[in-house]
Amino acid sequence: MQLFDPASGDDRSILFDDRIGAAAPASDGAVLVALAGRLAMVDLDDESVRTLVEIPHGEGLRMNDGVCDAAGRLWVGSLALDYAPGRGALYRYSSAEGLDRVLEDVTISNGIGWSLDGGTMYYIDSMAYRIDAFDFDLGTGEISERRPFAVIERGAGIPDGLAVDDEGGIWVALWGRAAIRRYSPEGELERVLDVPADNVTACCFGGEDGRSLYITTASVELPAERHSRQPLAGSVFVTDVGISGPPAQVFAV
Repeated sequence: MQLFDPASGDDRSILFDDRIGAAAPASDGAVLVALAGRLAMVDLDDESVRTLVEIPHGEGLRMNDGVCDAAGRLWVGSLALDYAPGRGALYRYSSAEGLDRVLEDVTISNGIGWSLDGGTMYYIDSMAYRIDAFDFDLGTGEISERRPFAVIERGAGIPDGLAVDDEGGIWVALWGRAAIRRYSPEGELERVLDVPADNVTACCFGGEDGRSLYITTASVELPAERHSRQPLAGSVFVTDVGISGPPAQVFAV
């Protein structure tokens, strides 16, 4: 896990013997991480790792993208290592209520976010090639009324992570197509941002004014001839997109 402070330039790594799918700041200053088969809390001072809960999904699966909602619950999903259809799931975890499986029959669980009023949750199962929307109840954490919000046409890339800005726009990373798209709150494509790496994985807002969009990319599954043409694949990029976005929600310990 990489820890980077853009203001100071401080940069350090905490090594794990497991794959990390997601990380979220916690209210006590620690970091909640989704490892392949468990959720754990990392103390940033002594780098100790404490398991919170084992994920009941067996061998051949791992956890992937995840974020916290405004009530401090973690939402995180899974996928099969061989990308087998329908083997993944979406989970909800809180300190008070533990772990719940919210959705089944997921292939590659990815981006999650919420509308400005908190009443809609956006969700990506990558191989469905769309962003879905749910009615969302912040008080209970229940989701309902799943429906398509925006369809990603085949050939435009595979939808991966997402972020919602302060105007309600949804920014979606497109794996395999070196781009991020912004959709309006009504689901209309409004903007395409080119990225100097094919495999764009996620994005989030940061910086002092919240206008910096941080973009992660991957170098895995990139043929050698394409990797040689994009030596920055696997880097984290940042750009001012002219629209601010909220900081990450914190996990409530």
